[in-house]
Amino acid sequence: QVQLVESGGGLVQAGGSLRLSCAASGSILRISDMGWYRQAPGKQRELVATITSGGRTNYADSVKGRFTISRDNAKNTVNLQMNSLKPEDTAVYYCNAFYQPTYAGGLYNGWGQGTQVTVSA
Repeated sequence: QVQLVESGGGLVQAGGSLRLSCAASGSILRISDMGWYRQAPGKQRELVATITSGGRTNYADSVKGRFTISRDNAKNTVNLQMNSLKPEDTAVYYCNAFYQPTYAGGLYNGWGQGTQVTVSA
């Protein structure tokens, strides 16, 4: 089994910062892309940022210049530094990883349980 566990969500005022972390553990042979997605009430889940195993990043236009994604391949972790937060950033944030387990070939798509981020005006 493989688990993705997020931490670091919470309540912050507009203009503030939060740092989200996600650790992947279990029967992992390797991890390919990792990323963060978010889902606000009444809306579909959307991409926030992704990062390849080589460090190439991709961001949603709405967070460019404010959020930074990073990862530690040795620790199987991915982080999201969120600065200049806005009320519209309020959502449940989900960690995502494409991984190959030790017990099977191919890539599996894993999700964390989500962590709430609330930005007050």
